[in-house]
Amino acid sequence: MIAVTIVLSGCGSSAAQSKTTSTSSNVATTIRKEPYAQEKFLLGTYTRIRIYDEGKEAALKPAFARIEKLGDEITINQGGSEIDKINEEAGIKPVKVTDDMYYLLKEAYMYSEKSNGGFNMAIGAITQLWRIGFDDARKPAQSEIDEALKHIDYKKVQFNDQEKTVYLEEKGMIIDLGAIAKGYITDEVVKVLKKNKVTTAIVDLGGNVFVMGHSPRGADEPWTIGIQDPNSARGNVLGTIKETNKTVVTSGIYERYLEVDGKKYHHIFDSKTGYPYENDIASVSVVTDKSIDGDGLTTVAFDKGVKEGLAYIENETPKGTDAIFVTREGVVYVTDGLKDNFELGEDSGFTMGDRNDLK
Repeated sequence: MIAVTIVLSGCGSSAAQSKTTSTSSNVATTIRKEPYAQEKFLLGTYTRIRIYDEGKEAALKPAFARIEKLGDEITINQGGSEIDKINEEAGIKPVKVTDDMYYLLKEAYMYSEKSNGGFNMAIGAITQLWRIGFDDARKPAQSEIDEALKHIDYKKVQFNDQEKTVYLEEKGMIIDLGAIAKGYITDEVVKVLKKNKVTTAIVDLGGNVFVMGHSPRGADEPWTIGIQDPNSARGNVLGTIKETNKTVVTSGIYERYLEVDGKKYHHIFDSKTGYPYENDIASVSVVTDKSIDGDGLTTVAFDKGVKEGLAYIENETPKGTDAIFVTREGVVYVTDGLKDNFELGEDSGFTMGDRNDLK
């Protein structure tokens, strides 16, 4: 899933470099005012890493290498990936995969089961039919959609834990991990940075953002994360939250879409209909400890809508998981855990909603 960019601030202080203590290594670390930064176009988006630890510029290289390696294994839109191999052997034979891929596929299956198909790892027969976000995107005939719907049963994905193989029971089945892949890759980049003794950094994979450590403004200062306005150009925010060592994942209906006869079709698909969701959500931002969980939960939230989505995040997810829902009408709802954290911009044009009004 292509998620909107989340805008971050927190490095605007004019103060000089300061000494802080790393909570992970308990070693005094010099934090730079201006980060070591690199940007590359990968995973179909601009990926950015900013490292604030003095002397840790070299960590950028293995971090980007990890992004490229995993991206090549996961994609279904270029030949030769591990996912392509599994899809090519659908209905024929199991395919042995790497440990990375096996873990990701099992996580995708877990989310598919837990959400009863709201998140669906086998949605590929539908997404590859519409191709929204690509030059050959089109609105399929209803007969094509009906046929594709016969091949999206995630329960027909078989795993062999001993052999690390994955098998699709029927021909025509297609795994598509676009709704969870960037979250997993974000978490893996954070692991690489920690391995290289980085304590303060921002990882931004085009809507999957992870803030490590504290803002360079001070040892106890959290990062300020701006939540994208779904109705404006990238970089315009509707509100902010403050977080430390957290990830924020945002998905919305506005950046990737197909317009046919004056109607826009976005890229987040309903497994029950084979069409994009038609509900009251314009965007969802999930705040959690692991980006892979944020990815999975944004899709689950779209499946449930605002009212049930708020309840699901609050009652069915680990402590510390929260969400911001933005409706098509410009109303913002937040889970209880963000009530004292989320700050709506005065000139945003959005309003805070009353959950008692939700139907």
